[in-house]
Amino acid sequence: MTQIAVIAAVIALFWLLGHNTAATMARIGITPGFDFLGRPANFEIGEAPIAFRAGDPYARAILAGLLNTLTVAALGCLLATILGVALGVAGLSGNLLLAALVRWYVEIVRNTPLLLQLFFWISLAKSFPSPRQALSVFGSFFLTNRGVFVPGLAFHGVSAPTLWLLVGLALAYMAFLWRARREGSLPARRLGIATAGLLAGVVLTFPLTGAGASWEIPALAGFNIRGGYNLTPEFTALLTGLVVKFSAAIAEIVRAGIQSVDRGQWEASRALGLHSGQIMRLVVLPQALRVITPLTTSSYLDLTKDSSLAVAIGYPDLVSIINTTANTTGQSLEALTLLIGIYLAINLSVSAAMNHYNRRVALRGIART
Repeated sequence: MTQIAVIAAVIALFWLLGHNTAATMARIGITPGFDFLGRPANFEIGEAPIAFRAGDPYARAILAGLLNTLTVAALGCLLATILGVALGVAGLSGNLLLAALVRWYVEIVRNTPLLLQLFFWISLAKSFPSPRQALSVFGSFFLTNRGVFVPGLAFHGVSAPTLWLLVGLALAYMAFLWRARREGSLPARRLGIATAGLLAGVVLTFPLTGAGASWEIPALAGFNIRGGYNLTPEFTALLTGLVVKFSAAIAEIVRAGIQSVDRGQWEASRALGLHSGQIMRLVVLPQALRVITPLTTSSYLDLTKDSSLAVAIGYPDLVSIINTTANTTGQSLEALTLLIGIYLAINLSVSAAMNHYNRRVALRGIART
């Protein structure tokens, strides 16, 4: 009876909250619902991966913010993993100075608030000189107060057929790998032929559809730098802060995973004539993955959620766009519900993908438990 009473009380509380919210919205003239997504947004977005201008629907603005969030999260997870693995391995090296530097790096970064680190990185990014006095690296990379300019591919004439052909090639290649994995073998010759076919298809797609690509190197033109890619100060600061913060966490995870492998594995590998690099790459790390992967999944989820701090340094991520949308439409409840749903979908997708990978790398006896 007690449980039934508690459930009834919770249901009554939610009904009361919903009723009061609906009454309040009706009193101030706000119609509940998500119809506002089709209305024109009366604001600009400073940095968007898709074309957007004031007057486009709110749904497109939210999509631009979502793509910004996904870009930062994906690059952050990739770069934090690379740096974290390198730091974790270096921390266990026989070089006392290198191990001490890694230990100090990890302790300082992990015990400093991420928001404070983001303020530091955005201040540093804004302190670079103007484009005419830009700091040049190898004559191709430029550090300025307007962002970091790097070389990159410039595409032109890309149409829907071009994109569909590229997607089709990618799906065909993935289907080939999936079928080969199910058969249990993938000879190097077949893999090489398939990879060469994929690359040839990508290269031929552009002239066949009238599209093109060129390699652009940034260069000073007047009072600004033209060509290549411009990584804005906000994007650079956010990505750097996330990578630095979570690479320290991943470094500790990697260190713990490596130390979980029995020392007898090292001794047996040395007896077979393997050197330290081969032992780490072929014997230790594959076994350590069963410890590393679940904890790294948690770091990926935290990185994705902490990317919402972008609003503090002016990067137009999903949270920033949702806040602006809520303020301009008055649909705060719907906007926040949409925000929660999107972040929940992202994190559940990341968790599902990492759990699938964890099942594949886990030892058979552990995978069944």
